[in-house]
Amino acid sequence: MKETLQIAIDGPAGAGKSSVAKALAKRLGCIYLDTGAMYRAVTWFAMQEQVSLEDSAAMEALLEKIQLEFKEEPGGQHLYCNGVDITEAIRTTEISANVSAVAMLPSVREAMVAQQQKIAADCDVLMDGRDIGTTVLPDARYKFFLTASLEERARRRCLELQQKGIAVDLEQMKRDIALRDEKDSKRAVSPLVQAADAERIDTSDMTLEEVVEKLFAKIAK
Repeated sequence: MKETLQIAIDGPAGAGKSSVAKALAKRLGCIYLDTGAMYRAVTWFAMQEQVSLEDSAAMEALLEKIQLEFKEEPGGQHLYCNGVDITEAIRTTEISANVSAVAMLPSVREAMVAQQQKIAADCDVLMDGRDIGTTVLPDARYKFFLTASLEERARRRCLELQQKGIAVDLEQMKRDIALRDEKDSKRAVSPLVQAADAERIDTSDMTLEEVVEKLFAKIAK
């Protein structure tokens, strides 16, 4: 069985993980897997099915009815849930406010991690999330932990939503992200934490291109 290339990028909300991961994966010619989108998809589906996010038994049963598929399309990577394109639907503030509660459920994490590890065993992959280097790909050859100031992360997230026509308040976004940080860091199952062997990179004063170039140089070396 051939050894696959595994790259893990972790960090808090708004640190630029997904943008960096997409660009870096394209440059390296490997598969990009947005693990956070998978948890958002489960959250979206549960809300569509009107299942209580706190009902662990109901959420576990829901996992039997969900099928996720990533597809490369002209506009980039799209995520489908049971055949429905939910790429944009999972990026709303409502999903962001509830995804941490779903991600901390053991049954959900077990199901998603199993899918992620299966993909990584079959092909060269770059994954970003909050527990990739510690839980999903603990033996990844390259691990990075991206972070940025709360102010900068909130500004980036506001800009991202505004470009999609969604009006947001910067101060409210700062509060939302701070709360998300606390939930992600304190959850009992696979909390947000930097892997001991991951390189920490503060992207507060860096452009996307600068971060991608820095990571690419380290991997190419």
